[in-house]
Amino acid sequence: MRALTLARVGERAGYSRGIVTHHFGSKQALLERLSRATQAGFVPGLEGLPAGLDRLLRLIDGYVGALGQVGVFNRAFLLLWAEAATASELAPTFRERDDAFRADLRDDVHAGIADGTIRPDLIPAEVAVAVVGQLRGIGLQRLLDPQAVDTEGLRHAVTEHWRRALSTPTRMV
Repeated sequence: MRALTLARVGERAGYSRGIVTHHFGSKQALLERLSRATQAGFVPGLEGLPAGLDRLLRLIDGYVGALGQVGVFNRAFLLLWAEAATASELAPTFRERDDAFRADLRDDVHAGIADGTIRPDLIPAEVAVAVVGQLRGIGLQRLLDPQAVDTEGLRHAVTEHWRRALSTPTRMV
């Protein structure tokens, strides 16, 4: 990202050197727009579902499934997310999005504990960090070596892992 210039982006896109500056104003604004656009709607179909175990498991299944279709946006997201670990201009945007992702997961765990579908001994913040870590890790592995990561097989395995790890004993039956 450090070598990225707005002039170079314009040239690579086949436009004038100044068009990107005209539309975005700064490299930081371009990167923020790109990172937000690549994160939108990664797992469709969750809107309106009540928080809890079922929503959490559907999110996990959908996320791993989406990794199987590493298109331009998914690939851009994963590359930018990995770059954010060392690029100060990207870190705030991705930190904000990861915070929101973990908050949604915490809400699902809290709701599942409240309705009795998730074990009450679990700490929602820890579950959220573990889920995000696993999902992002699978994504990075898929990005590095797509042939080595069977996302369709993993969808079931990962979702079932979390179902067993989170469910109350009566829910697992």
